[in-house]
Amino acid sequence: MWRRGAPVLVACVAAALLAWYVVYTQQVIAELRREAARSGQMFARIYDSLGDPRADATAALLDLSRHVVEMRVPVIVTDVDGRPTARANLPFDAPLEDPRVREYVRELDRQNPPVVEPGIGMVHIGDTPLVKGLRVIPAAQILVLCLVFGVTAYALHTRGRAQQERIWAGMARESAHQLGTPLSSIAGWIELLRERADAAGDARARDTLEHMQADYERLERVAHRFERIGRPPRREPVDAVALAHRVAAYFRARVPTRNHAIAIAVGAPSEPMHVEGDAVLLEWAVESLVRNSVDALAGWGGRILLQVGRADDGRVRLRVADDGPGIPRELRARIFDAGFTTKSSGWGIGLPLARRIVEEWHGGRLVLVTGGRGAAFDVIL
Repeated sequence: MWRRGAPVLVACVAAALLAWYVVYTQQVIAELRREAARSGQMFARIYDSLGDPRADATAALLDLSRHVVEMRVPVIVTDVDGRPTARANLPFDAPLEDPRVREYVRELDRQNPPVVEPGIGMVHIGDTPLVKGLRVIPAAQILVLCLVFGVTAYALHTRGRAQQERIWAGMARESAHQLGTPLSSIAGWIELLRERADAAGDARARDTLEHMQADYERLERVAHRFERIGRPPRREPVDAVALAHRVAAYFRARVPTRNHAIAIAVGAPSEPMHVEGDAVLLEWAVESLVRNSVDALAGWGGRILLQVGRADDGRVRLRVADDGPGIPRELRARIFDAGFTTKSSGWGIGLPLARRIVEEWHGGRLVLVTGGRGAAFDVIL
């Protein structure tokens, strides 16, 4: 689910950042224009006062002070002893003798070096809101560039992976197609041998042919599964109870029953519990879970339980649980990684394939149930 939604989420975040960057840039331009206008008005007022001997210098200076306040530049003037004598645009309202004013002088000096004015003292000047805002621009540009590069890299990776998956899906379907001809031939040979066994009354041959028929049907199901890879999953009612009984019956005929015996049981209600999905693919996923349990109990023996019921949210839950050695805590985070296996002859594709069938193709959940003895997996649909 996340893999499908991640590109959309990243693209939305990148688009939002780009939109914010454009809007903020326009605001900066507008603020620069306002500062230019205020600076022009200050110059005009001072020039007019200097050129007119009748002008009141005090009025001009008051007008200049007003423009400084409008520019929102934080300013503190101190005398030769460092005592504040004037202030403007401070972020707090306090008298000159307040200790916070002296403390803020050091903050202004960190922003800009103080200006020494002979006969007056020192003028401590801070940054305007515009300058403070401009400091965000480089970080925003770096973030946007990183997001753009990240989206591009993710898109290239996803495209390459999708191409690889299409190749594997095509090979799987071609394998299923190639299996079709020999399977049809094997079915004909089984039927011919069955006729001869019936004619000869050979009960032993008939029993052997029943096993051959079961293996043929198994191969046919495998070929049918390969044919389903890469195609949209079917949406049809699937009885989870019948599915659990069908998988249990298949494995009962193939697990040890004497030395290190493995018992396979089904716990399910008598009435059907339907889910919507592809019966072939769902059976494949459940078989992968049961096969893992059989491998875990090999050489030990034990019990496997396929339990069908309702989850807390009302959805159908099919649990595959065994009483084997369980999964070590340090390996639990990796069991669904493709290629990860603890078996010397394993491929590490059973659990990843089961999770993909359940979650990506059916919108359900496949989770490891922690606690208790052995290992348990829940398929929730």
